[in-house]
Amino acid sequence: MEQQNLLGGPPATELPDNPEARQALEAGVDPFEVAARFPDNPAAWAELADRAFANGDVIESYAYARTGYHRGLDQLRRAGWRGHGPIPWQHEPNRGFLRCLHALGRAAAAIGEEEEADRCRTFLRDSSSAAVEVLAT
Repeated sequence: MEQQNLLGGPPATELPDNPEARQALEAGVDPFEVAARFPDNPAAWAELADRAFANGDVIESYAYARTGYHRGLDQLRRAGWRGHGPIPWQHEPNRGFLRCLHALGRAAAAIGEEEEADRCRTFLRDSSSAAVEVLAT
């Protein structure tokens, strides 16, 4: 049974899949190569942001996350998103964007940019409570 939005809000937005980029990342291809070949793929940028952050390279993490975030916003708008509404974590192609949003907030907090960090946390919470739960770990 299909769920109805009883609150009358906008429908969930689902990004299109890029099977070639997804399969490359799943196969362990370096995300630098995937981002160079598919620069509009937020999952590749999320991988780069996470790797940089884990290595203590916060500014690089911020830059990668912001790139993936903006590429994801472009795709969301093309998919009909109008600036608000659910972006479900359960839809695999959305995860790259949501991971970039989380990574951007994390890096912003690490450099003391609290307004940006708060904005990212709010945006993530408003987009997908499941993403908040998964990415909080």
